[in-house]
Amino acid sequence: MLKWDDNHYPSNNARLIDLLLDIEDKPLKKITEETQQLFNQIRKQVSPQTTTRKKTLQERFWSLISTDFTIDDKKEIGFQVEENQIYPYWKKELDRQYDRLQKVTGNYISVTEFGARGDGQTDSTAAFKKAFGNGGKKIFVPEGVYIVKGLNLPSWTRLVGAGKGKTVIRLHDDAPRRRTLLANKNPISGNRNISVEGLTLDWNIERLDPTQKSATGNNFSSCLTFANVQNGWVKNVEAINPGLHCFDISSSFYSYAGDGTKAKGGSQYVWLDQVTGYGFGDDGVTTHHSDFIFISNSHFHDPGGRSHKKGFSNSNGFEIDDGSRRVWLVNNSSARCFGGVEIKAHATSSAAAGVHISGHLSVNDNRAFNFRHIGHHHAEDDESKSAFTITAQKLVAIHPVHTELYKNSSPRALVVSGYRNVAVNRFLFAGDPDYDYRGETAASVQFRAGNVALANGRIQGFRSAKTDLTIASGEKNVRNVLVQNVHSYNSASEMLDLGNDDSTVQINNILRAET
Repeated sequence: MLKWDDNHYPSNNARLIDLLLDIEDKPLKKITEETQQLFNQIRKQVSPQTTTRKKTLQERFWSLISTDFTIDDKKEIGFQVEENQIYPYWKKELDRQYDRLQKVTGNYISVTEFGARGDGQTDSTAAFKKAFGNGGKKIFVPEGVYIVKGLNLPSWTRLVGAGKGKTVIRLHDDAPRRRTLLANKNPISGNRNISVEGLTLDWNIERLDPTQKSATGNNFSSCLTFANVQNGWVKNVEAINPGLHCFDISSSFYSYAGDGTKAKGGSQYVWLDQVTGYGFGDDGVTTHHSDFIFISNSHFHDPGGRSHKKGFSNSNGFEIDDGSRRVWLVNNSSARCFGGVEIKAHATSSAAAGVHISGHLSVNDNRAFNFRHIGHHHAEDDESKSAFTITAQKLVAIHPVHTELYKNSSPRALVVSGYRNVAVNRFLFAGDPDYDYRGETAASVQFRAGNVALANGRIQGFRSAKTDLTIASGEKNVRNVLVQNVHSYNSASEMLDLGNDDSTVQINNILRAET
């Protein structure tokens, strides 16, 4: 297996992705305009079918803290390119707010001035609390290992360390299993303008019984949680062995009030850049019921999966989950996760919508790119009211493999399931020619997906797979799919399986070659 562990520098991702796709000389703006054109070509206005199903008791309970989910099915991606770097158009608001934060917080104050000791033994929780006060401070944490029982950041606070691996904040041996290491202070009423930079967060999973599940449910047990935060930044931060997630950008509570609803108190305008992690019980970074989230130049690998039953852990490097909207993922990477990037929702929540990927490198993930709305797949299921609008460009999947995390999951480079209005442009799906793919498919569009385009891609090396690309067309199944400029080299015995109704699939310029 390829290593790609914590020695991988995600700041190199953009260059590596362009090299693997052989697009080093193609301007990023041109590629993104190409993706926009592809999306416009495939996109259709969709009105989900209404359902007469009554809400369950659980859904009625969660409705108390939920609101209606508005579909984010915009025609425009909404991007800006600066020196071959792509950003969402709303990043300028984040930049403006960060400037405000710097002015408000002023000069650095060292946490050691309040009694904190980075000796790896002293409980420094009280010292950090004194240093934070009511906010409006820039707190510096010098090199060392600081033991705490959980920290809560007030609004208008910058917490800055000496760098990953140099400044380590570690959860106390006596901290309960549900404890989050670092969180904002007021998840119910909300916080604003908080930044965490240049340090390592160690959830200290070693304090638990090794046979014990590592999380207690809802949005607890993570290394860092921003819940109901407006304007947040997490930069150059490492998260180690959390019970649940390395980083969770979320609402006050997770909500399961049903498809078409969204939890109140979601976070808005949060940027995670150069964040890394491993050993996570569930996901590396995840978002829930939050809007305007930007995740860039980050890397997650080798989850522990201990928040799930053994063999049933969908631990993803990047998970854009229930009720999230307007999320951007740029030049990230993942290794040996269940999913490299999973865009999804549970059956009793709205799907993530309006998600844009520009550059991702997946190595040995089971499902490199997995887009699905659970419980809204089959003909007898209610059609998803919310699973719309994904654009994904510059995707690289290297050697998908089986995983002990989720034993019965077949390895695939791409799965699109239940989502509509999806454009995938410029991709490389590379299987291992010597690996046993057990006659499965390398990539699939399935289970009521629709208005899906796959263009300008290469599939190679899936020698023992049955097909390179399966499109499960048919009544109450996949419809309106475009496949163009896709080439297969030294790969599966069949390039395409078009299902039961190939009249809904348009094929332009495909090539299968053996050398």
